[in-house]
Amino acid sequence: MRRLVNLGAFAVSALVLIAGLLAYFIIDRFERPGPLTADTVILIPQGSGVDAIARQLHEAGAIEDPLVFRLGVRLLRAGRELRAGEYLFPVALSNRDVIELLRSGQTVVRRLTLAEGLTSQEIVALLEQAEALEGAVDSVPPEGSLLPETYHYARGDDRGELVARMGRARDELLSELWPRRAPNLPVATPEEAVVLASIVEKETGIAGERPQVASVFVNRLRKGMRLQSDPTVVYGLTGGTGPLGRALTRKDLQAPSPYNTYLNPGLPPGPIANPGRAALEAVLNPAQTPFLYFVADGSGGHAFAKTLAEHNRNVAKWRKLQMQNAN
Repeated sequence: MRRLVNLGAFAVSALVLIAGLLAYFIIDRFERPGPLTADTVILIPQGSGVDAIARQLHEAGAIEDPLVFRLGVRLLRAGRELRAGEYLFPVALSNRDVIELLRSGQTVVRRLTLAEGLTSQEIVALLEQAEALEGAVDSVPPEGSLLPETYHYARGDDRGELVARMGRARDELLSELWPRRAPNLPVATPEEAVVLASIVEKETGIAGERPQVASVFVNRLRKGMRLQSDPTVVYGLTGGTGPLGRALTRKDLQAPSPYNTYLNPGLPPGPIANPGRAALEAVLNPAQTPFLYFVADGSGGHAFAKTLAEHNRNVAKWRKLQMQNAN
């Protein structure tokens, strides 16, 4: 009888030892670095269960053993907490770390940078080309209603919602800047400020020049002078589809259009692009200058003038430089 008891005790001890060794083996495999040798992006589809996720991670080389992963999920009670999405799995991530990553929902963050001065049609075209976005933009937003900057998004985000975010960002910026505007500006509403800022945006790509360019247009508006801005004429010709693709001609400057500021006084009927923060700030707080004219100076910037005679001399210098460069 004692022999049977001893055998039973031995069997129990052996089973406990085996169970312990098995648990140690599983925990070791669960905790040790995974097989990935390079950072890898994996998309976990919506509706994926634990088994499907385990298979996908194994096939992608992120985990060694689907069974160990599933046991770990059960041990951590994480079965309902694994989130779908596009994840970046770093090198040698352990099973535990993989589970925690999927629990966190920290999916890959993508970015779309929109340059200041793009038209709404150009922005929609970029959205349509942006990878990982879904859905369509139902209609081109009004010109000047979007804020150009860098926007972050995740795979599967909706293009229409991203456009709405751009619109909200512009509205919030205007609400911030409008109350801080300089006194006695020749723009009566935030929307008029957007119109003028869009012209400034298209006239210069140099950040430091924007307040001076804005001052020229503000001074001209105050004196009742026509703005005579080439970009407004271009917008009247293209309708905001993109660059004109050639130099403006004298005939272009005489072509009737609501956007031709050589022919029409005051601001055009709407923005000609989507201005950024710097252009809006420049219009709402322009430099205090006596300038009424500017022309390209050949260095990427502009030469500013108080009088027409001075401006004509600057224009002559610019044309001479153009001829020299052509030769």
